[in-house]
Amino acid sequence: MKKLSLLILSVFIAISAVDTAKAQQETKIGYVNPQAVLAKMPEMRAIQQRLQNFSEKKQEELTQKQQEYQAALQEFEQKIGVISEEASQREQEKLIKLQEDYQIAQQDIQRQIQQRQQELLGPMFNQISTAINAVAEQMGLTYVLNTITSSGDQIILYVSPEFQSQYNITDAVMQELGVFE
Repeated sequence: MKKLSLLILSVFIAISAVDTAKAQQETKIGYVNPQAVLAKMPEMRAIQQRLQNFSEKKQEELTQKQQEYQAALQEFEQKIGVISEEASQREQEKLIKLQEDYQIAQQDIQRQIQQRQQELLGPMFNQISTAINAVAEQMGLTYVLNTITSSGDQIILYVSPEFQSQYNITDAVMQELGVFE
């Protein structure tokens, strides 16, 4: 009876090992650099110009707020010796409020620029995602990894030349989008 149990257990282990090996053989992992694809897209130059124009306009608004604060500070420094303690306190509170307004405007402008960037780049990332899906299906890939983070750090540190030629789908995604180097 023990031998039969061991035999059955051995058969299950063997079948499990074969299934695992088969599943590993069927898993295909590709990778892509979406930033490289994005950089090659013809729409990117226009989007970069629009972002630059938007950023410059917002920077002008910020510079105006900074100039208002500087003017108020200079005015206060000129009056400081001739105004009452109470008036000096009011002027200092006004300066603090202007400085806070400047810092809030700075944060708000940064948020607006990021939001505008997402609005403009979002449709392009959707196109890239659709192309990645199409290429992955054509190549029978199980997974597609991004090669870098949004901050530019590499995720995939090494790829064998054989694997790279077979599973780097960046060029195929560019072809799918009609983008050529």
